[in-house]
Amino acid sequence: MNRPQPHEPRQPGTPAPTAPTPSTTSTSRTVDALRELILRGELAPGARLAEVELAGRLAVSRTPVRSALTQLATEGLVEVAPNRGARVATWTVHELEGIFDLRTALEPRAAALAARHATADDTAELAHLAERMVEVGTPGRGQDLDALAELNRRFHDRLSALADNAALANALSGAVHAPIVLRNFHTYDVESLRRSLAHHVEIVAAIRAGDAVWAEAVMTAHMRNARAVMVAAAQAAEG
Repeated sequence: MNRPQPHEPRQPGTPAPTAPTPSTTSTSRTVDALRELILRGELAPGARLAEVELAGRLAVSRTPVRSALTQLATEGLVEVAPNRGARVATWTVHELEGIFDLRTALEPRAAALAARHATADDTAELAHLAERMVEVGTPGRGQDLDALAELNRRFHDRLSALADNAALANALSGAVHAPIVLRNFHTYDVESLRRSLAHHVEIVAAIRAGDAVWAEAVMTAHMRNARAVMVAAAQAAEG
């Protein structure tokens, strides 16, 4: 019979590990909950973020809400102005152009790295996400653009993880949020949307083939397609 191994004694002078405090856990949960509300579009760009209302909505005190707003401001999802409070972040045409220029420099690289690192199981997971995006995103009676936005986020997050490059993932994290918050699929015309859906399927094909050059090329086209749609929409909104 295998006997349980005794725990190694802690060396003198070594601090004991500390468990998360209730306040830390509450703040972390509140950050996650608020981030999801913003990314799902339930808190729209420009929406006022009142601490009292959010605390009631999330069933927490104002303290974790205040900490969460500060954290989300560092992620670029929230804007906090002195004497004006917090709002969900918005972006100008110039800022969007910069965001997509950054994404076009980084995401194709992430796709190329993913093509080198992905296992068969990883590729199957990406294929499932791409197939579901086609199912819910194709124009028609069954179209669900909110579900499509969530699947798209999961797809790009998975590619970033498969790239296995922490510096690249950190650089992408702020840039990828912006167009999702702006609910980009709601601004696509039919042809641009069909191109976007087809790009995801082709990216999976490139990764399955282990072809980094192919994956990088398709992701570049994918980013250029998204940039054209989002910048045109922002220009129309600004008049």
